[in-house]
This record gives sequence, structure tokens and C-alpha cells, in this order.
Amino acid sequence: MERYIDPSTLKGSVKAPSSKSMTQRAIAAALLADGPSIIHNPSYCDDSLAAMSIAVGLGARLEPSPDKIIIDGTGELRETKLNCGESGLAIRMFSPIAALFPEEIIITGANSLRKRPMSMIEEALKQMGVECKTSCGFLPLAIKGPLKGGECEIDGSVSSQLLTGLLMALPMAQEDSIIKVHNLKSRPYIDLTIQLLKDFGITIQNDNYSVFRIRGKQKYTPHEYTVEGDWSGGAFLLVAGAINGDLTVTGLQQTSHQSDMAILDALRDTGAKYSVSDKSITISQSSLKAFSFDATHAPDLFPPLAALASYCEGVTTIKGVSRLKHKESNRAEAIVQEFGKLGIRVETEDDIMKITGGKPTGGRVESHEDHRIAMAMAVTALKASGRVYIKDSQSVGKSYPGFFDDMRLLGVTVHE
Repeated sequence: MERYIDPSTLKGSVKAPSSKSMTQRAIAAALLADGPSIIHNPSYCDDSLAAMSIAVGLGARLEPSPDKIIIDGTGELRETKLNCGESGLAIRMFSPIAALFPEEIIITGANSLRKRPMSMIEEALKQMGVECKTSCGFLPLAIKGPLKGGECEIDGSVSSQLLTGLLMALPMAQEDSIIKVHNLKSRPYIDLTIQLLKDFGITIQNDNYSVFRIRGKQKYTPHEYTVEGDWSGGAFLLVAGAINGDLTVTGLQQTSHQSDMAILDALRDTGAKYSVSDKSITISQSSLKAFSFDATHAPDLFPPLAALASYCEGVTTIKGVSRLKHKESNRAEAIVQEFGKLGIRVETEDDIMKITGGKPTGGRVESHEDHRIAMAMAVTALKASGRVYIKDSQSVGKSYPGFFDDMRLLGVTVHE
């Protein structure tokens, strides 16, 4: 679907979307618990719906309602073919969980997920004695357990999500396990995983993020869990306010371990006007200056940071480009191409992205079927010199299906 946005000023209050990554983790933990768990404030984005479908296939019973999901876990396997949609977290997290079953399970995906490498999953599970085959390094995955435990080594430089899956599955194995991790990125998300596991009665020993020791034969305890707001989605709202708004964003925890909470550091460095309370963040249009930011542990911030940098005076530098290749799109290339169509110069050199701020123009851009690129283009349009058309804007449904509805409620002119 192509939407177009006219330059608009935002005003009002909006609740940040629920965290899709924490919703998916909670669904997986509830699946492994013996009895009913309740997940409050869930995200019903496309990725979360994929996780719910997988949980049902692996034996859970689900009762979804607008403000909560009741999940009764540890049932019998119902489906031997699971579809992760386009969710990278789902494929990396549920593959080790599927390996707990003795039956062969085929895991597939759609669109961009089919282009993302899966060899790391195959290599890790084989080290644990699980039969696992990819299709020349890509989906589908064929997995046959049971996962008994043991030792494995993994590379954490591309993603921490496989580690999350192993940390969730291995407590259910018969033997104790040790995971050795090299060059782990996105460490805050491992903190989130370990805390969630603790909430569900599971203990993990973390030795400086390089060795994880997991006791086998543990049992997940049913739990009532509340999903916090999503700083990844909230970052777009905050940047929108800094560019052309007078906005209050609620639902973002100031004590969060989410790495994307670092958006506040970038906004501070631009000179943006904002104030933070326990329950909300208020931000308004400001004169913005260029900034330097290391997004190595928060790669999902690249798109909103690029939108922010477009309106900053000077040249902004963002580190961590190497983390962008295997996302829903090659995000570095997408940012260079699409911001260029709006008159903003973006260059990459090694691990650094340089963005020369200015006055974005109107134009036609593409989302590359990437939810974060679509939202970045919409936010950049708010103070552009003309109308911005966004191709495949429906991709926002992957993480923030209500994004354009929230934009309208805040006064943005959105046409479909």
C-alpha cells in the first residue's frame, strides 16, 4: 500500500506500542510453563502473531483478548511445520525450543526472512547433538531432537537472538549446558531475556557475557507478566516530536533494559527540548545540531536516528553499520537510497554512517518492505518541503500496526 504524507505538526499525547520482542519472549516462556500464564499489554503486531501461531503448533492453548493473552503451556505437539512469518527473533528463538521435541519439525518463513542466513542455528544445534539441516544455509530448517544439553560455541556478532533461544530451551534439557559466546552484541536484550526467565522460575549463570551456564531439568513456573512499552517504536514518536511537534509519549519505562532507550542520549546531544517523568516524556520542536552516536548495541535505532539527523545542522556520525546487513532489508543501503531521494546526503564508510543535515524535500520513497524504513520516511516527511509518498507502507504492521493511526490522532495528514 502506498501512503502519502503532507508536512504536518504533531500535537497531543500518545501511548508507545507494546514491545514485540518482549511479547514474543513471554509467549515462548508461557509455552514452556506447566499451566496457565497471563501476558498483559501484549503486542499484536505481525511478529507477535507469528509467535502465537508457533506456540499453538508446539502445544500451547491461547486465549487472546485486547489487553491480555492467557497461555496454557506444555501441551502435546500439534504441528510439525511452523511458519515464523518475517520474524528474525521467532526463527532464532523457537528453533532451539522446537529441538526439545523428538519429532522432526520443519520451520519456514516468508519474504525477507527467506533471504537471511540460518547457518548459525544449524551449527549451534548440531553441536548439541540435534539433527538440523538448512537449505544451503537458508530456510526451511529441518530440526529433530531431542535437545539433551551439553556445550556449544556461537558467534554473537550478528545477533543475540539465537542465544536467547538457547537460554530458553536448555533449562528444559536433561543435562547441564555451557554456551560460549564470542563478540556478543545487543547485550541489553540478553539482560531482558535472563530477567524474564527469572520471572518464570528459571536461573541462568552469566559469566561476563562470554560463558553462560544452564542447569538442566529446570521447570518453568506459570507467571503473570506485563509487557513494557517498546523503545524501538517509541523512538520514532520522540524523533517526530523533536522535528515538528509538541508531544507527550507515555508507556516507556525509565528503568528499562531495552537498548533503544539510548534514543534519549541522542536527543540530548542534538539539543532537543524534552522532559522526562516516571510516566511520560514530553518533547517539542527544537533547533537541532549534529551528533555522534554508537548504535552497535542498538542497531534498530539507525532509521529514527537518520530521520533525526536529516534535520540537524552539520554532519552526524553513527557507528554500527555492520549490524544492518541482515535486517528486513539491507538497512544501510536502504537509508542511503531513500534519504537521498529526499535530498539528504548519506554516506557509509566501514562501520560509520555520515548524514549531512539539511531540509528534506518531498518525493517518492520505498520502504524496502522494512517496517522501520517506512516509519523513518513518515517521520522525515513531517517537516519536508513537500509531500512524501511511501511505497509498501503496510510493512509497519511487523512491529507497530497502529503507527499511521497514531500519526493521524496527533494531527498528521496521512492519505491512503
